[in-house]
Amino acid sequence: MALAMVCLGASAQEKLFNSASVQSPIVNENGTVTFNIYAPKAVKVEVTGDFLPTKPIQVEGYGTYDAPGVAALTEDKNGVWSYTTDKLAPEMYSYTFNIDGMTGVKDPSNIYVNRDIVSFTNIFIVSNEKGDKGDLYKVNEVPHGNLSKVWYNSPTLKMQRRMTVYTPAGYDKGGKYPVLYLLHGSGGDENAWSELGRAAQILDNLIAMGKAKPMILVMPDANPVCLISQKEDIGLFKNIMLYSSWDLLEFEKCFPSMDEFLSGLYRFSHRTGDRAVAGLSAGAKQSCNLANMYSCTFSSVGLFSPVVGRKQLPSDNYSKYWVGGGTSDIFHGRINMYRKHLQRKHIVYTMYSTVGGHTWRNWRIYFTEYVQTLFWNKK
Repeated sequence: MALAMVCLGASAQEKLFNSASVQSPIVNENGTVTFNIYAPKAVKVEVTGDFLPTKPIQVEGYGTYDAPGVAALTEDKNGVWSYTTDKLAPEMYSYTFNIDGMTGVKDPSNIYVNRDIVSFTNIFIVSNEKGDKGDLYKVNEVPHGNLSKVWYNSPTLKMQRRMTVYTPAGYDKGGKYPVLYLLHGSGGDENAWSELGRAAQILDNLIAMGKAKPMILVMPDANPVCLISQKEDIGLFKNIMLYSSWDLLEFEKCFPSMDEFLSGLYRFSHRTGDRAVAGLSAGAKQSCNLANMYSCTFSSVGLFSPVVGRKQLPSDNYSKYWVGGGTSDIFHGRINMYRKHLQRKHIVYTMYSTVGGHTWRNWRIYFTEYVQTLFWNKK
């Protein structure tokens, strides 16, 4: 047994040292990034990622969306394949390798991986200076808030639910805090905003810079049918297909019990102007529904690439609306239509436009901009 343990330890260390011998990715001083992978028996190796020129793909009934580009790596005499990008702008990027026709191969030298619905990709961050997008998405030397995974019972849905809750640095010192409910999109879960959205890092950095108010951030699993990240028995893909039930407003109906539970667990401020709700894509639709169902609850509603229609128009003028959309978003037409509806109803709103499509790159930007507008005016 002792010999087996020694051999196992030696094997683990060998893998560690072999992996460490090839560094990837390397963010170079000139802003380029080099990818390396050891594959001596491979015939063709490519890298695909959102830092490469995109290729438009037509989606029937919606328009086009931008698919990540592909670039070929070259092999040296030692079996290491490499590719160096052009200079990249500050951002968090994702990528995988394609090796001899096998797609989605993770970089064995990069331990940082994110899951977006059913896709797993490596990530890296490029930053040029303090305060740029890459810097806001990084873990910096600032006071840090805490992320908690919180279980609660939903009598409306008749099931145990889970959410991720961010409390800002200094929360343990007392006092009450404003709260933002932040919802994911179709196929997402309670991990989406904290992992893909970098919500905790963004808030830590903005609060430290004095650009955002300290707040509690509640990121629930808003799938009303089941818990995507916790239902291994029926499979992830099947869970995603169950999203047709979103139109039944089941999650929205369970909001009061969830809010009551959280109010007993965290120090929420219940002053006017201290509660907001926001979401991306289908989560934006849910945000509109919540604002209409629970009138006078939310002083602000953030809609990121919203998949909304006339049914989601505000029922009153109590809330201010913030709408973010990309010029090549597959729902660009719907977003413009909704903006015109807000104008006709004389609803107070802010429109924030970006290039690009229905992607986390845009949603991180929208979240960054939106939270800087919240909770400054007390009534």
